Amino acid sequence: MELWQVPLSFSRLRMFPFFDLAHYVASVLALKEQRGVVEVSVRSPLACWFSAMLYCFGGSVLSSLMLGEPPVAFLAKTINILLASSVWYLVFYCPEDIFCRCFSFLPLRLLVAGMKEVTRTWKITDGIAHADTVYKDACLIMVAVGWARGAGGGLISNFEQLVRGVWKPETNELLQMSYPVKVTLIGAVLFTLQRRQYLPIAKHNLVFLYTIFLVVFKVKMMLTRCATSPLAPIEAAVGQMFFGSRKTPSKVKGESATSSNGSSVCDQPSEQHHESAKKKQAKKTE
Repeated sequence: MELWQVPLSFSRLRMFPFFDLAHYVASVLALKEQRGVVEVSVRSPLACWFSAMLYCFGGSVLSSLMLGEPPVAFLAKTINILLASSVWYLVFYCPEDIFCRCFSFLPLRLLVAGMKEVTRTWKITDGIAHADTVYKDACLIMVAVGWARGAGGGLISNFEQLVRGVWKPETNELLQMSYPVKVTLIGAVLFTLQRRQYLPIAKHNLVFLYTIFLVVFKVKMMLTRCATSPLAPIEAAVGQMFFGSRKTPSKVKGESATSSNGSSVCDQPSEQHHESAKKKQAKKTE
C-alpha cells in the first residue's frame, strides 16, 4: 500500500468491536476515578450502571435530544449495551480489582486512550452527517450535533453527577470547558466546513490529520502528566485579540484596598487603634 493511500484506508476503519470496546474501558475507568463513585457502586449498583452508560453513550443521548429523537435510542444497540455493561461490571466488581490493575499498566492505558480518541473523530463525523440529513445545509446545527455526539459525556456531566446524588453546577462544561470538549468543538467546526466544501481538503485526509492530532496530544498529556491544554496559547491570543484583558474582580478589589503609601485599608484601623491606645496610656500617666 502506497503512502498516499494510508489516510483513505484509515478512514474506512470499523469502530466495532475493538475501538468501541476501548472507548467503553476508558470511559468507565474515568468514571471510577471520580470521587465517591466507588461508594455509589456499593450502595446503588443501578445508579452506578446508569452513570456508566451516560459516560459511554452520552453523545448519542444528547444528540438525539437536540434532533428531537428518542434519547433512549442507544438502548436499541443491544450488543453495544452488553459490551459496555460487561466493562462496567469488570471495572467495579472484578475480584481483587484485577481488571483495573491490568489497565493501570501505562502502555495499555495509552493504547486504550489513543483508540478512544479515534472513536471521537468518528462520532463527530457521524453526528454531522446525521444532522445534515435532518436539517439540510444547516451549518450551526451540524456543528452543534457533531459537538454533542463527540463530547456528549462531558456536556451532560452535571446530569450524570445528579444521578449519583451530586449537584455541582459550577462544574458546568460551558463555564469550565475541558480540553476534550474544546478540541471536539474545533473538530465539529472543521468537519462541517469540509462537508459544506468551504475547506479545500478531502474528508479522509482531514479525518487522518485530526485523529493524529488528537492521539499525539492525548498521549503526550498522559506521559507528561500535564493538565494544561495545548490550546491554551491560542485561547490566550484569541481572548486578548477579541475580548481584551480585563482585571478580575478580586484583583481590582485588592488594588482598591491598597493605599497610596503602600499600606492597605485593612491596616488602617489597627494603626488608629494603636494611636488611640497610646493617647489613653498618656492620659493615665498624667
